[in-house]
Amino acid sequence: MKEITKEVYLKWYEDMQFWRKFEDKLAALYIQQKVRGFLHLYNGQEAVLAGALHAMDLSKDKMITAYRNHVQPIGMGVDPRRVMAELLGKATGTSQGLGGSMHIFSKEHGFYGGHGIVGAQIPVGAGMAFADKYLETGGVSLTYFGDGAARQGSLHEAFNMAMLWKLPVVFICENNGYAMGTSVERTANHTDIWKLGLGYEMPSYAVDAMNPVKVAEAMFDAMERARRGEGPTFLEMKTYRYRGHSMSDAQHYRTKDEVEEYRKIDPITQVLDVIKENNWATDEEIETIDQRVRDLVSECEKFAEESPYPDTNVMYDVVYDQENYPFIPHKL
Repeated sequence: MKEITKEVYLKWYEDMQFWRKFEDKLAALYIQQKVRGFLHLYNGQEAVLAGALHAMDLSKDKMITAYRNHVQPIGMGVDPRRVMAELLGKATGTSQGLGGSMHIFSKEHGFYGGHGIVGAQIPVGAGMAFADKYLETGGVSLTYFGDGAARQGSLHEAFNMAMLWKLPVVFICENNGYAMGTSVERTANHTDIWKLGLGYEMPSYAVDAMNPVKVAEAMFDAMERARRGEGPTFLEMKTYRYRGHSMSDAQHYRTKDEVEEYRKIDPITQVLDVIKENNWATDEEIETIDQRVRDLVSECEKFAEESPYPDTNVMYDVVYDQENYPFIPHKL
């Protein structure tokens, strides 16, 4: 694995800080009703992405996830201005404003969604891995889902086929403790979700996912196993979200004290502590990074706000096509 250096820690800090502030801005825009529909935020789970990106080869590896999906494409290289524009339903968005919050997508950068149906992305991720194996690309598919989706039947079908065909896929459960408002303890008679993989003799582990180093190490090992042709791995990333399931979640199922306890091991704070302990940056240099983050968030907001809404006809262009019905002109 690439060495985890001072430069890596500084990049982790700036990236995770940006992802957090980017979504804080989205929350504010949602309250202003500029972001419509549902909005599921990633606050608290940033180390899962930061660690994974360190282990990935972005020239050939792919990622697919559920609907908590705004910062992953940014980490993989998608212009954050276009991501924010998509959330505001603008024509300059990643899907011309037609996908919205739950459906960010970029084939160019290897990010395949953004899926609103719980667990639907699990077999799709296995299918992406099948394509990589068939075409001998050397790529690995990182397939993410939440603790609630771990109870879906499609997970077991995908696990079985992936092991049978030794597909280059890493299945990753981001266990943030709650499936919407239902705690893990209430969804099954066991709380060690990683053990679900053992029934298929799949290497399966739990990972401290509040620490990007632990995530990077586990992800690298799993991805190397996949590249060697030895098949999939299942990782349960034990993490936490500070905000509700979505912006409409009143969070009556947990206490403020519980949230504050997890804030003590905030991934951004952990990274910043290491930077300070090693004297890798002064307070002034940290403030410079923070200012860069604030400026970029403001730039994203300005770009999204000033972008036009898509033409109404575009909605018809992408959903309706019939040769003997020429009355709707197509532009795409």
